[in-house]
Amino acid sequence: MNNAKKAPLELTILMPCLNEAETLKPCIQKALKFLRQSKIRGEVLIADNGSTDGSVLLARSLGARVVSIREKGYGHALRGGIAAARGKYVIMGDSDDSYDFSRLGSFMQKLRQGNALVMGCRMPWGGGRILPGAMPWKHFWIGNPSLTFLGKLFFRSPINDFHCGLRGFSRAEVRALNLNTTGMEFASEMVIKAALMNLPVAEVPITLHPDGRSRPPHLRSWRDGWRHLRFMLLLAPKWLFLVPGIALVFLGLISQSIGILGPLKVGPPVFSVGTQILGMLAMLMGLLVCIQAIQARVFCEKENLLPPSKPLAALFRIFSLEKGLALAGMLGLISLLPFGFSMWDWINSGFANVNMQANLQRLILFCAFFGCSVIVASGSFALSVLGLQVARRLQ
Repeated sequence: MNNAKKAPLELTILMPCLNEAETLKPCIQKALKFLRQSKIRGEVLIADNGSTDGSVLLARSLGARVVSIREKGYGHALRGGIAAARGKYVIMGDSDDSYDFSRLGSFMQKLRQGNALVMGCRMPWGGGRILPGAMPWKHFWIGNPSLTFLGKLFFRSPINDFHCGLRGFSRAEVRALNLNTTGMEFASEMVIKAALMNLPVAEVPITLHPDGRSRPPHLRSWRDGWRHLRFMLLLAPKWLFLVPGIALVFLGLISQSIGILGPLKVGPPVFSVGTQILGMLAMLMGLLVCIQAIQARVFCEKENLLPPSKPLAALFRIFSLEKGLALAGMLGLISLLPFGFSMWDWINSGFANVNMQANLQRLILFCAFFGCSVIVASGSFALSVLGLQVARRLQ
């Protein structure tokens, strides 16, 4: 009998739970009704995260299987539930009665068609429906649209509702994603990694109902919204660091060039030494941020947060500490040229007063190139340490 219970199933309907006795019963009953009416061989699995209100006994009395997850957090509960699931497919959703677990047919249809991840879409622009009182205005107008927009931009995801809690997936393929997060950002990590790994993804419209709890939800809008945004930025070093860094370097070079030609009057504005100083700062900050982009990408790969990057692998095929230090040395030598010109003018003038503006422009050039030299040297040492794992992978 034990072997029969542990035999593979087609579907696990998974619900994370922390003191949800008030709404757990209708959720389980609807899920069991779906399994029964659809004639699907499956189970209802409750991933309990330390309930003290009788949720565990209630779930078992209704016919659900319960797995206890000691580590606190939404991500911990779901990761533990996914690991314990016996179904080939898993459909997960909150146990607050905001999702109708009796209407999962479209999820199963998409999963059986070979999609690794099937997302529910609550938003009207994706075909979904939100009943009055089901979603706070700040989630509808600010949180969901902005985070979904960034998800589409950063990771080229086709999903219109990045944080819908009702979703289905192939258990084997999602476990292979090595999901690591422990809190609410777990929802983002699943969608992001599915997009990065080019897994087949589909979306189905759903209806969001007002949850049946009398207490406030576990979700904290601003805190958890920031956790989602922070995680998305961490996994997008190209947008967080590289694109702004390249823009700053480009802007700095233009400003430096205009400043050297100055004073240059274009209408009311006058571009001179001040423009050159701002250009120097932009160039130095941009170079530093570009190096941080590479470091962040290497770190994310080492922590299994991002898949291996072909451009990064190509960089480490040609990069070495020695080459980085040679480039730093070259920039250091270049920085001496404007300094040498100033010394030459001073000597030729008999150590008298010289053109102060010209000398200041040369001093700024010296600082710019010398600063780039220091950044490249220090960055090369950091990248040579961080890139050891990448280099070993390429051997």
